[in-house]
Amino acid sequence: MIKQHAAWRIQDFGVLQVTEIVIIGINHKTAHVETREKLAFSESQLERSLAFCRENSGISECAILTTCNRTEIYATGADQQTITQLIMQMLSEVKGIDTDEVRPNLYIHAQEKAVEHLFTVTSGLDSMVLGETQILGQVKDAYAKATEAGTVGSTFHALFRQSVTAAKRVQTETAINQNAASVSYAAVELAKKIFGRLDNRTALILGAGKMSELTLRHLYDQGVKKVIVVNRTKERADKLAACFGGVSEYYEKRRDCLIQADIVISSTGAPHFVLDKEEMASVMRARRGKPIFLIDIAVPRDIDPKINDLENIYLYDIDDLQAVVASNLKDREHEAVKARLIIKEEISEFQIWFKTQEVTPLIAALRRKAETIRKAELEVSLGKRLANLSDKEKKHVENLTKAIVNRILREPVLRIKEFALDENSDLYVASLCQLFDLEEGLNGELQPRLPQEQEEAAGSKAEGAHH
Repeated sequence: MIKQHAAWRIQDFGVLQVTEIVIIGINHKTAHVETREKLAFSESQLERSLAFCRENSGISECAILTTCNRTEIYATGADQQTITQLIMQMLSEVKGIDTDEVRPNLYIHAQEKAVEHLFTVTSGLDSMVLGETQILGQVKDAYAKATEAGTVGSTFHALFRQSVTAAKRVQTETAINQNAASVSYAAVELAKKIFGRLDNRTALILGAGKMSELTLRHLYDQGVKKVIVVNRTKERADKLAACFGGVSEYYEKRRDCLIQADIVISSTGAPHFVLDKEEMASVMRARRGKPIFLIDIAVPRDIDPKINDLENIYLYDIDDLQAVVASNLKDREHEAVKARLIIKEEISEFQIWFKTQEVTPLIAALRRKAETIRKAELEVSLGKRLANLSDKEKKHVENLTKAIVNRILREPVLRIKEFALDENSDLYVASLCQLFDLEEGLNGELQPRLPQEQEEAAGSKAEGAHH
């Protein structure tokens, strides 16, 4: 686990400091939509917020995840309290809200809890619908926008990439997202069971509400190309139909549309049935018994349940669909156990990298000191005792001294990396700093490296990065 040392005692030597990872967020579990809306970011507000973080030295890196169900600000810096204060200031300035009012709805995580939270979110285990995959794309988008804004450094490059790796493993190594876990998706799954393929089917939408739109979107994703939208307000029907390349029709002409349709989604909000048994019997005669799938997701119901008595009609209401969802969610919970084990493995990988980065500047300082001594002694020798050597021989001697230094430092460097994972790492590092007098050589060397840069960084000058 990432251990948060008590102010890192080696700071007394003025050398190293820990990078703090902090998240401040709000989601569907901690606040109603009215409160979540106050913290939702528009594109312009997102740009202003990232600029605020970039321009404040108390925050080294920042990324903002904003969706309909959550807003989360991820940040790094040297001090958790400073990071928190600056984020609250940013929310106040950019969003124009009193942070004291929303603070009871916020959660704040630091270090290992912040890391675990991001991995859990990215993998869909913290979503309203367990195991949903849309959040992965939203996390990627947040990371990309922060990178473009210049607020992502080595820690967040590693953190977000590792979280994406964890999410992809969850998707491929478990069956957590293979069963319908929403009413709208369950309706589509039932349609597929009845018709097999859906790309040659016609969908009729009665009503133009949110649930109708969600179900239609799933049908469209499954290949449905012909869409008809019927609504009492023609303008709303026009708008929804346009989203899916469909056509709209007046409510009075619904019978003709029913004769054409294979799949009917009804969600009108009417206080009474909009389809009764007599009308559907007439429709079925005109269809010559061709099967039709009716999805009633309205409350109160739009479709008379007596219609189920007619042949070749498959009618499901919202209770039927919720029963399917409840069953599938049990399966998802079982798969979530496997998913959490995968996430634990990926978090461990990041933690190892994160801890070893704290000593990367120390390794670089040790190598620089050894290189300074090597160059000084070689210069003296080549200028005096070995002055008569040819250029080729001098080059050979130089390569030999480099090899000797590298060989001598190999074991200490490995040990330093091992020390970083030890609970007494601060003591080991402080001792090493004193033994080799490295304090001066560590000035400004505070930023960790990307995983792929570790070996290069060990043998070259570490560059401090400030975002």
